[in-house]
Amino acid sequence: MNERNHTIVIEIFLLGFKNIHKFKILLFILLLVVYCVTICGNLLIIVLVSCSRTLHSPMYFFISQLSIFDIMLSTDIVPNTLASIIAEGLVMSFSGCITQFYIFGGTTTAECLLLTVMSYDRYLAICKPLHYNSIMNIKLCSYLILWPWLIGFMVALVLVLFVYSFIFCGPYIMDHYLCDLAPLLQLTCSDHSTLDILDFILTIPFIIFPFFFISFTYISICINILKISSTSGRRKAFSTCSSHLIVVSTYYGTLMNVYMVPSDLYSYNVNKIVSPLYTAGTPLLNPIVYSLRNQEIKAALSKLLSSLFTSRTFGQIMKTNG
Repeated sequence: MNERNHTIVIEIFLLGFKNIHKFKILLFILLLVVYCVTICGNLLIIVLVSCSRTLHSPMYFFISQLSIFDIMLSTDIVPNTLASIIAEGLVMSFSGCITQFYIFGGTTTAECLLLTVMSYDRYLAICKPLHYNSIMNIKLCSYLILWPWLIGFMVALVLVLFVYSFIFCGPYIMDHYLCDLAPLLQLTCSDHSTLDILDFILTIPFIIFPFFFISFTYISICINILKISSTSGRRKAFSTCSSHLIVVSTYYGTLMNVYMVPSDLYSYNVNKIVSPLYTAGTPLLNPIVYSLRNQEIKAALSKLLSSLFTSRTFGQIMKTNG
């Protein structure tokens, strides 16, 4: 009976970012701006891909899926983080904390897989252009969109079920701004060595392998780009690839630091510092790097704005004449 009483956790207090009294307003405004730009940028991409027929291709469908993951990740983390900054801490229900961890884990894993899919798509388009349409058909494209969703949230569900099986002893104070696996394990008095091993093993297929696969595809892409005779074409292609690699390196670099370094006190504090790079930074950069610098996206945006402006002008004229 005592063990069962230990597992009844009602609320968890997240300390958030400590000792930021002088800068909390500035940090709040900065993070709020980042969140608003992230949501607006990613929503814009989803609308453009949905409405513009010129963007109905595998590459842009993958980009729109990336935008959905970024919106889910940001909305799962940032609003609570903003609240914790203002209040200098945040009380969350245990079920709410677990839900946040589940969505966070699912979207993070799914995004790793989707970035791998996107690099494979670009590899086929640039390195094997004659076979691209036959390989990247509707059936394969549908599978490549579906599998990140299924695998990502199944993996997160396994971790959640492990956490639910643990005994939590208290005090229920979490020195973090989000409910991730490492801070949750700080609250349990159960032996979580099996989960630690499982968590490390899962980084191989979902972090390490995707990172090296993406690196391989972009190296192959760069080699093919060097064969382009036009200097401006090579410069443009290298600019795009370098931007993609910067985002991927930042994203995977922080993930490897968080989930592969042993969870001792030092790495735990470091994780708290670097986590914003992929919970807030990457969702902001993705629409800029992958889409808004793209000429076809710009053309679709210009066409959409033009049609909206024309419709509004026409409506005003009809209203005036009426």
